[in-house]
Amino acid sequence: MSDTPVSPPKTTLSVVIDGQPHEATAGQWVIDACEDAGVYVPHFCYHPRMSSVGMCRQCLVEVEGPRGPMMVVSCMTPVAEGQVVRTDTPVVKRAQEGVLELLLANHPLDCPVCDKGGECPLQDQAFSHGPGESRFVEEKRHYVKPIPISDLVLLDRERCILCDRCTRFADEVAGDPLISFTHRGNNTQVLTFPDQPFASYFSGNTVQICPVGALTASPYRFKARPWDLDEAESTCTTCSVGCRTLVQSSRDEVVRTQGVDSDPVNWGWLCDRGRFSFEGLTSEQRLDEPMLRTDTGLTTVSWSQALEAAAQLIRDAVDEAGPDAVAFLGGARGSNEDAFAWAQLAAAIGTDLRDAQLGDGLPAGVFDFPQATIDQAAAARTIVLLGPDLKEELPVLYLRIRDAAEKRRTRLIEIAPRATGVTPLTWQSHMALPGTQADVVREVSAQAAVAAQLASGDVVVIAGRSNLAESADHVMAAIAAVLEVAPHATVLPVLRRGNVRGALHAGWTPTSSNPVEVLDRAAAGRVGCLVLVGSDPVTDVPDADLARRAMAGARRVIALDTHRSASAMSADVVLPAAAAHEKAGTTTNLEGRVSPLAQKVTARGTSRPDWMVAVELAELLGHDLGFATLEQLRRRLAVTHRELGRAVAAVATADAGSDGALMERGAAGSPAPVEVHAPPRNSYDFRLVVSRRLYDQAVGTASAEHLAKLAPGSALHIHPSDLARLGVADGGQVKAVGIHATLVIGVVADPAIVRGTVWAAINQPGPDIRVLIDAHASITDVRVESL
Repeated sequence: MSDTPVSPPKTTLSVVIDGQPHEATAGQWVIDACEDAGVYVPHFCYHPRMSSVGMCRQCLVEVEGPRGPMMVVSCMTPVAEGQVVRTDTPVVKRAQEGVLELLLANHPLDCPVCDKGGECPLQDQAFSHGPGESRFVEEKRHYVKPIPISDLVLLDRERCILCDRCTRFADEVAGDPLISFTHRGNNTQVLTFPDQPFASYFSGNTVQICPVGALTASPYRFKARPWDLDEAESTCTTCSVGCRTLVQSSRDEVVRTQGVDSDPVNWGWLCDRGRFSFEGLTSEQRLDEPMLRTDTGLTTVSWSQALEAAAQLIRDAVDEAGPDAVAFLGGARGSNEDAFAWAQLAAAIGTDLRDAQLGDGLPAGVFDFPQATIDQAAAARTIVLLGPDLKEELPVLYLRIRDAAEKRRTRLIEIAPRATGVTPLTWQSHMALPGTQADVVREVSAQAAVAAQLASGDVVVIAGRSNLAESADHVMAAIAAVLEVAPHATVLPVLRRGNVRGALHAGWTPTSSNPVEVLDRAAAGRVGCLVLVGSDPVTDVPDADLARRAMAGARRVIALDTHRSASAMSADVVLPAAAAHEKAGTTTNLEGRVSPLAQKVTARGTSRPDWMVAVELAELLGHDLGFATLEQLRRRLAVTHRELGRAVAAVATADAGSDGALMERGAAGSPAPVEVHAPPRNSYDFRLVVSRRLYDQAVGTASAEHLAKLAPGSALHIHPSDLARLGVADGGQVKAVGIHATLVIGVVADPAIVRGTVWAAINQPGPDIRVLIDAHASITDVRVESL
């Protein structure tokens, strides 16, 4: 054996591109090296976030080899030391012209009416690299157009150049191979399968990456042309992933949002809910004028009248029972600046009663665990998933985790009350009855193979609420159980709402450990004035009975919102708020990354940003919050909440194309341990599991024209064996009996459910499962009976 040390592999390679030396990264494709060197190579099928297939042959270049120059496909040829690449030789140019001539042989020249016209790579490259004229004069191919392959996507088959981008995305990235090549030879085309629409949560991405106008989005089709669009980079706030977006408007109306490739977050992908929810901005349900309740109902009034009435309601509550008679619910819908302004108003009034999670989140102590980022989770050796169904609730985080699992970088250990969209990707999946997660963690980690896996490298715990019908303490206990066996583990809290983390860091952290204290006090008649800051407890709190009693028990209600929600319409004063894309600010995603929010269009009617309303209301109450502009607010935020404030300041002064700024990480620690135990169950009742689906009746979804009809509806999912025991057929109806109410609801036989449990999605059309939930119970049990 030689004692000569082995040299580590080189990370850079010296190549020559069009006569200029260039240092390329080892493992790069030639096309990427050319781009890094500032040399454009035309292409259609290549996409940096997907595998190379060399389908279009447009990226041909010349590479000097042992036998002289050779034509190669640059998207499938790796760089090599000393490689000489030429992209502009006569041979290369003739080859590229020939490819374009063939692509255009059957391509319809309908650029004047095609939505892709003006931003079409085929159109651009036909001018820059094409032959100028074609030798083909035959009749072009014709198909029926367009074909609706889903509720959101239309297909014009004759425009397709068979680049394989859409089909590769559906298969490789989304894991939904519902669109594929069909037929053979000259008749090859992209289609869906019979009776299987392109019902992917990520279908809009195929429209964005299609290099021609073969795939178009229903909400955008014929709405605008690229040269009419004004655009700005922003951040999606539909959930807490914080995907970077490009918001495009025409005639002061948002008409399209596109994904921006942010390397640490979304890689350019968006879920369809985040992509198309902008339609809700122009919904008839938008609030555009202040309203005041009179003897005849809600009446439109001026802002000065509404603010004075709101201030008087707060004064009356304080005069009657002191500052603690005023309570605030919400704060997670808006920006960091909005949350901070309202937290400062609450502090000026003297009340600590504020809650940004409405009983469906985790205690703020989850941030006391050592924290992980999305990138760290996707690069970890092991992920322990103690959270919700990522595909349903945090879809783009699901794509990042799927990529890690599919490429065998990461092993997933899932502990959940039912099978999820992540389950097929897992190394081990363990179904746990509600309240037993911590016990299952200890049992699983005692296995030799699992113990060895946890000890083999980085461990990230993805933790969130997998069941809204059980206490959040069970999740905290399960996280602590993982850290007992893997002390080096870090935690990625997956709180569902858009800016929960930002709101909590901005001052919306409740002082009580009771997650529903505000609702409890209101239900008991101890809240003289309840202020709803972008929240709708009537339809959004898991415990529907508690929410109704809280709204009825609050003697005065002020609602600041964007849409006519059920809660807003029952308030005494209604104040219209500017929505996303109508105001500037910042937002914080689930990993603590602060990103900018851009104002792209004028706010609807007389709507105002939330922070501005807080400042004006404070003045009427005799308080000076210390800021009157957005810049002053940010400076105050930087002083009051250092970690969040510094990140906000960094983003406010950064280039619009940046990936945002992570909040500073404090010293690693752990929250105080929580003792929680699941009560024993009897053989008659079922343990209730409730979680979210991507499409539901949330106001942003329900007010978007093309998303509103996608909610699947309410049903109770029961294991087939349990259903047989009840003597009920699949699709029949049962009576579900809870502590507060009895519900008649349809049932679905579902083998993904653990025996002894029942599952339902919250906030769906049809019977409201929330009437069965008890927010004060560690576990919610229900009796299910046949009718």
